[in-house]
Amino acid sequence: MTSLSSHVEPQRRYQLPISILILGRVLRFALPYWKGLTVTAVAILAAAGFAIATPVLLRWAIDIAISTNIVNGETVIEITGWLVLVAGLALVGAAVLRGTSMFVQRYLAEWVGQTVAYDLRNAIYQRLQTLSFRYHDGAETGQIMVRATQDVEVVRMFINFGGVQLTFTLVLGVGTLVIMLLINWPLALMVWGIMILIAARSAFVARRLRPIWNDVQESQAQLGTVLQEALSGIRVVKAFGRSEFEGQKFGRAAGWLQQRSYDASMVQAVNMPLMTMLGAAAIVLTIWYGGREVVNGNFTVGELTMFLMFLTVLQMPIRGLGWMVMMVPRAATAGMRIFEILDQESEVQDNPAAVAPERPQGHIKFDQVGFAYDPRSPVLGNIDFEAKPGELIALLGLTGSGKTTVVNLIPRFYDVSTGQVTFDDQDVRDWPLEALRQQVAIVQQEVFLFAATLKENIAYGRPDATDEEIEAAAKLARIHHFINRLPEQYDTWVGERGANFSGGQKQRIAIARALLMDPRVLIFDDSTSSVDAATEFENQHAMEALMRGRNTFV
Repeated sequence: MTSLSSHVEPQRRYQLPISILILGRVLRFALPYWKGLTVTAVAILAAAGFAIATPVLLRWAIDIAISTNIVNGETVIEITGWLVLVAGLALVGAAVLRGTSMFVQRYLAEWVGQTVAYDLRNAIYQRLQTLSFRYHDGAETGQIMVRATQDVEVVRMFINFGGVQLTFTLVLGVGTLVIMLLINWPLALMVWGIMILIAARSAFVARRLRPIWNDVQESQAQLGTVLQEALSGIRVVKAFGRSEFEGQKFGRAAGWLQQRSYDASMVQAVNMPLMTMLGAAAIVLTIWYGGREVVNGNFTVGELTMFLMFLTVLQMPIRGLGWMVMMVPRAATAGMRIFEILDQESEVQDNPAAVAPERPQGHIKFDQVGFAYDPRSPVLGNIDFEAKPGELIALLGLTGSGKTTVVNLIPRFYDVSTGQVTFDDQDVRDWPLEALRQQVAIVQQEVFLFAATLKENIAYGRPDATDEEIEAAAKLARIHHFINRLPEQYDTWVGERGANFSGGQKQRIAIARALLMDPRVLIFDDSTSSVDAATEFENQHAMEALMRGRNTFV
């Protein structure tokens, strides 16, 4: 199992073929939306076609609508009015059609990009939900958050703008090259020699930018981790007077992000003027060589104007190519980080052939069970015991002796290293995971409440529970009267982590949540170790109601 790391192996950061493979895999997420992609491709072809048509129409307007005659030894330029009108209307029509095509391509590309981003975020979330506790033990929350948000947004921008821009650049570039070659191949080859220099420069910049963008995105993740830790542990930070230390730690992370972002900006800032200068060199070359050809009678004024117009048209894809140089390495890095999550395999796999007993009883048996978080340091070895329905099992031992580990093996938060755990004489690995965990309720010392109403928190394990069932569970948990005294009662908004409730109140809410599930096995993981005597008395009564007829571990 590979956890999220803030370091990426050098060979993965610099090899161009890996970038291409990653981007190809990213684009496969867009294939289900092939209809929108097809219309987008047609719109791109149309926009490129009308962009190419504009210089051709301008050449026609100059060479045909403006004719040159010699009268009495003087040159007379005759302007044929109706041809100029036709040429003008044609140019306007081409501009309108090009604008319409560009609108269609941008709109559909945005739709595809947003839909793919939606799919990616859901895929990441679903994968995280299926991964075992062992993965989450080693993963950093900040890393995961950045990958599910900022990295997905980078991929969306690549699909939305990058794919469209790359296709448009290729179509427009090839189209203009063909027409230039047909009209004047020596000049076309000279101009495209400069284009090759631009492409080579772009490839060079892409290689430089990718490791920098990798550092930028890793720095963003690290910054998120530092911020998340500081906010989650704000009481500890203030209690120990470490606000200045945490501020310095955040500042160092922010400073590294600033430095690498500045490095990326410098590479881009140097690249764009060079691209513009190469484009200007192509224009100068065209004017010099084309002007000589016009003087020698090998080139018309319209053809020279068309060449210059083509170079103007090419400025957009040249700028787009520069933008792509910045986007491709960043998108490849983001895609790699996303797929690091999507490619993770859970160590706890659901058996597709598993079948749950029709009437679970809660008979638990440990048979020669061994377990280790790290193979080099076993935590449990040769554990044997049996817990029958209705029994109370007390697990005693020093802190760190493995009590929590034992109970975590029952709902398969982890799989045993050796031996087996059975539930009603059936190996827990042969139970469907969801069915198994519906039969096991855990009340922990640190109760987690969601940012939702009290009703929704109590009914979390049974969203279809009626109001009467929720209130009945709350009464048994001895929290009903407290809830009724609140202004909003069961519709009271809990807030993040239930910060407005005491530890004892949160524990009784958790007991009500467990009661509503009606599980066969109960686990109290030090759930009363940090409350006062009065609260413990209330909680004990609530726990007694919950324990009746169930297999209970404390």
